[in-house]
Amino acid sequence: MAGREHRYTCAVTWTGNTGSGTTTYTGYSRDHTINAAGKPVIPGSSDPAFRGDAARYNPEDLLVASVSTCHMLWYLHMAAEAGVVVTAYRDEPVGVMVEDAVKGGHFTSVVLKPTVTIAPGSDPLAARDAHAAAHAKCYVANSLNFPVTCEPVIVGG
Repeated sequence: MAGREHRYTCAVTWTGNTGSGTTTYTGYSRDHTINAAGKPVIPGSSDPAFRGDAARYNPEDLLVASVSTCHMLWYLHMAAEAGVVVTAYRDEPVGVMVEDAVKGGHFTSVVLKPTVTIAPGSDPLAARDAHAAAHAKCYVANSLNFPVTCEPVIVGG
């Protein structure tokens, strides 16, 4: 795998011009769309705290979701390799972003809180250990400058 490079592209289009562009800070919508070829459109905005639409995904939602889904996909891979049969997986991650005068807004942590159901006969300790292996492989977590931790709950086995 050494030397392999992957590229990801999308189109982000601002759709929030209410008629006068950005003539004032309050005069435009933060709405936008995120498109990638052959995939559904993601409706985006900013967080409501920053004048956004709460019914649309914001960049912070998508960052936390990216960390969670990357971990999940690696976890399923590592569990399969370890002989752990996962029958259900649900994560309710929590990302913390703070604002300060020096850096502006920045994330300080993401805590993953997956509940993993494993089939009878699967080893709960191996299921738990697969989280550490997944964390070590997660492309997204490895790219961040803040800690990502995991507090798994294993059900069954």
